[in-house]
Amino acid sequence: MKKETKYGHGSFLIIVALSAWVIPGAGHFIVKERKRAIIIFVTITVTFLMGLYIGSVGVIDPEGAWPWYIPQFMTSPAVALLGNMTKTGDYVSYGKPNDIGQIYTSIAGLLNLLCVTSAVYMAYCGRGEIIGEEEDDQ
Repeated sequence: MKKETKYGHGSFLIIVALSAWVIPGAGHFIVKERKRAIIIFVTITVTFLMGLYIGSVGVIDPEGAWPWYIPQFMTSPAVALLGNMTKTGDYVSYGKPNDIGQIYTSIAGLLNLLCVTSAVYMAYCGRGEIIGEEEDDQ
């Protein structure tokens, strides 16, 4: 028997998508995939932070390197705050560290986009609404 939710299915999908974008792994957490959510959060966060460590915060450049900024922004809306901070030009990054940092941070964003899609698909299929329990280890 299907459980009734307080809000419509479309609203649930939007909540899952926005949550998964704001905090990597949160969408999976909402649909009761706790272990997967932790793995996603750690992987995307570490990948993004490694990119910042290698290339400095200067790799997030919404004006000069906007093609890289688009996938970086998919990591979280918090990237917009970092991008606003780097607009002043005080955090410059050149050479190979800049390139590698941009690649790492962009890959983190694209991974998060894939995970948002996965979470929304799981929610669409009914996980979290119908099942309501975390998957058993089998």
